[in-house]
Amino acid sequence: MGAGPLYLQSGPRHPARHADRSCRAGAEAGDWPVSELKSGRKIAVVLFNLGGPDGQAAVRPFLFNLFRDPAIIQAPFFIRYPVAALISTTRAKSARANYALMGGGSPLLPETEKQARALEAVLAQRLPDDEVKAFVAMRYWDPLTGQTARAVKAWKPDEVVLLPLYPQYSTTTTASSLKAWERAWRKVGGRRGAARTTTVCCYPTADGFVQAHADLIRAEYAKAGSPRPARILFSAHGLPEKVILAGDPYQRQVEATAAAVAERLGDVLGEGVDWKISYQSRVGPLKWIGPSTDDEIKAASEAGLALVVTPIAFVSEHIETLVELDVEYRELAYEHGGSIYARVPALGVAPAFIDCLGTLVTEALADASSLICEEDQPCPGAAA
Repeated sequence: MGAGPLYLQSGPRHPARHADRSCRAGAEAGDWPVSELKSGRKIAVVLFNLGGPDGQAAVRPFLFNLFRDPAIIQAPFFIRYPVAALISTTRAKSARANYALMGGGSPLLPETEKQARALEAVLAQRLPDDEVKAFVAMRYWDPLTGQTARAVKAWKPDEVVLLPLYPQYSTTTTASSLKAWERAWRKVGGRRGAARTTTVCCYPTADGFVQAHADLIRAEYAKAGSPRPARILFSAHGLPEKVILAGDPYQRQVEATAAAVAERLGDVLGEGVDWKISYQSRVGPLKWIGPSTDDEIKAASEAGLALVVTPIAFVSEHIETLVELDVEYRELAYEHGGSIYARVPALGVAPAFIDCLGTLVTEALADASSLICEEDQPCPGAAA
């Protein structure tokens, strides 16, 4: 399976200001007060993701960075450090073999850079009097958060928008990235600057995000020959159950995303086509949320259903889509009698998705709040 995080803890709650956003389906631009936008600003948009090794030599240090994160392994540093060293060493060989299937390294950084450039183009049209630059900050490999914080500080922006590429919030991904940014930004003296910072912490039912998923699913289903009976399987990265029980909103937000996408697939669903949610990439001994993607693939294949599998929580192609979904789960489906296995592409630079990110940024700039959140209460750990 993919070398995904071994999630083991959730973060603390912090009070924060929050506002509902129009990028969600059904909201209108006049539904909330907005401040008058200034012009001639330098606006930095920081896109966060996990990162991935750029070559075989980077696999073990990437894994080490991953497993020494306290959001991944809940233990004191003097315990976490040797545990991370042990896990990264023992898993390196199998992980290298998986990355070799993709040419030796992860495509996540170049894919994210494409998203950054596409977002800049959208924002250049929406904010023609401002200078907007999108920066990429990866959590576990280059460009690491500290590198990006230095680059942003050197650019001297008037405003900073923090935009995680995790549509569904988790303390193990979003909060970890935001905490790393806060530490790095303080270290480079960002707190002493004049740049106003706004965080977009989640957008699980944002209109363009949902529409992009629906469009890609519809296209892939048609490409597969519109088979019936069939099942659309929304697959997301799993988490240990203890993380959700501690208050992490991730599973609830994944379910909200899937339901919102399904609502837009009325021309596909019904008359022999249904949908389910599943969770992939389980590692470690803890009980994880379910059902698991491998179990659902086995069940659907044995029942004679065509499978249309879509990565509902990953916005870019990487090891968990290109190896786990494309290779391992495809083989599993065929081993259990499946005849059709179609995998929907990750969102990438789908126009509706990039347009949605642009809307999230412009709304963040127009709002007086420092935290933009879809939840009724701010996501735990989203606010500094």
